[in-house]
Amino acid sequence: MLESGLIPLIFMVAVAIVVLSIFFSFVPVMLWISALASGVRIGIITLVAMRLRRVIPSRIVNPLIKARKAGLELDTNQLESHYLAGGNVDRVVDALVAAQRADIPLGFERAAAIDLAGRDVLQAVQMSVNPKVIETPIVAAMAKNGIEVKAKAKVTVRANIDRLVGGAGEETIIARVGEGIVTTIGSSEAHKDVLENPDRISQTVLNKGLDAGTAFEILSIDIADVDVGKNIGAQLQTDQAEADKRIAQAKAEERRAMAVATEQEMKARVEEMKAKVVEAEAQVPLALSEALKSGKMGVMDYYNLQNISADTQMRQSFGHAGEKQKPITPPDDKK
Repeated sequence: MLESGLIPLIFMVAVAIVVLSIFFSFVPVMLWISALASGVRIGIITLVAMRLRRVIPSRIVNPLIKARKAGLELDTNQLESHYLAGGNVDRVVDALVAAQRADIPLGFERAAAIDLAGRDVLQAVQMSVNPKVIETPIVAAMAKNGIEVKAKAKVTVRANIDRLVGGAGEETIIARVGEGIVTTIGSSEAHKDVLENPDRISQTVLNKGLDAGTAFEILSIDIADVDVGKNIGAQLQTDQAEADKRIAQAKAEERRAMAVATEQEMKARVEEMKAKVVEAEAQVPLALSEALKSGKMGVMDYYNLQNISADTQMRQSFGHAGEKQKPITPPDDKK
């Protein structure tokens, strides 16, 4: 009888334990008690409704307790809507607390918008209090005298809360500062001017207002290092001279090839003229034969022509023989 009475009791205790565990897991009683102890008035039904809306109550209540302790007037609807929008409630509350302590005007709507835009709002508030130093890579530019100058700058920036949404980031600041360095070095008459006054780069870049449209405010630009590079002007002149030399050589080779072609053409024309002369000379015997046949020329006339031709050849041979003999200079007796 005793054992039969214990079984229902054990069963009821087990059911009660299961029901209580389910109740306490669904209803955050401990979180509700913690909120009441911290002075945050929030109903248990509100916490249950958060569960039903698939909102983790601790992600709302703990930042709300932190805000109330810091003196911020926030309610659960604001935090819950930001959580449902995909924002980081805890980070937004931390940023609001930090902004209040640093006396920076920052409202919840602005902080939530910055957080939803993908920027770290807490880091932005910290950068407003403690400026950040951005170091640019080495920027190389050429002065007007052709000497290359390499410079590296350190840019001190402070976050601009009002321009965090839609403002450009650090990459834009680095690009604009590099452009200012190139402009300043390129407008210098000599590289010595840049080496003597590196602050000219800083003043030129600051006067350009490079922080416009960015999420930062440039406080100062300091030139960390300035070095002299290559003589780009001399190298360019050397390359230009080498190119001109190659062009002149190509033109000379072209003229030489044209001269050779013209010479070969003249030789071909000479040979052609010689062939025509030979062809014309071949017509002479035929003309003589025709003249003899037709009676226009007699045999004695032909013999006289042969004699004249032989005499001419003899005289030419004598002339060539005289040209080949060198004159003998008699010795000078006076010496």
